[in-house]
Amino acid sequence: MKLQHATWQEVEAYLQRSTGIIVPIGSTEQHGPNGLVGTDAICPETIAWELGQRHDILVGPTQNLGVAQHHLAFPGSISLRPSTLIAVLRDTVASLARHGFTHLFFINGHGGNIATVNAAFAEIYSEHSVRAGGQTGPNLTLFNWFAGRRGRELAESLYGDAEGSHATASEVSLSWFARPEAVKSVSMSPKVAPVGSAQCDADEFRRRFPDGRMGSDPSLASVEHGSRFLEAGVEDAWEAYRAFTGRA
Repeated sequence: MKLQHATWQEVEAYLQRSTGIIVPIGSTEQHGPNGLVGTDAICPETIAWELGQRHDILVGPTQNLGVAQHHLAFPGSISLRPSTLIAVLRDTVASLARHGFTHLFFINGHGGNIATVNAAFAEIYSEHSVRAGGQTGPNLTLFNWFAGRRGRELAESLYGDAEGSHATASEVSLSWFARPEAVKSVSMSPKVAPVGSAQCDADEFRRRFPDGRMGSDPSLASVEHGSRFLEAGVEDAWEAYRAFTGRA
């Protein structure tokens, strides 16, 4: 069940049987010559929706904007400051906790969010520890779909070193499976993009990676591969969700 497609009465009824919720989080940023700007939000959202449908887990709205300043030299990219994302996450968690949600499972699609999300969790735990007076606080975890064991093994088997680290064939495939009308056929030059660090400002990033790719060849992507990454992602996420919530 999707939170934004439910009535408040349906959410109230859900809380009688479960206090866990999935929150997809991603980014709006360039993904090379054939990748969608929304890739990092589409991928975790697609996994979250399928996981929620299969296992009766409520799925919250996707946080589509993340920390992506190093992509801002590419048109269409939108970035939040780390402090802004922390504030958004603090308010999101506080709102859901007020209703009685105890376990918030964030499925992430953007590596650049990891440090900031963990900092937000630390802020939330710190504030609760100081003010709560013994009351139980929210349980928070971040699951990065692209780091799941099944997904990594599938990417290795399909693409090897050409998977790369940004605008990867795996994430492009999954986003195409979710949005097949947006499939792009584009030649890559060079075939496999250069590798390097993204720890730089936006203009330097574009100088290092002129078409936006990092070590990848997303021309290898396909809708059929995307269906396989969805299955792998759902299985990885379900395993992590069960461990997090103690659900049998």
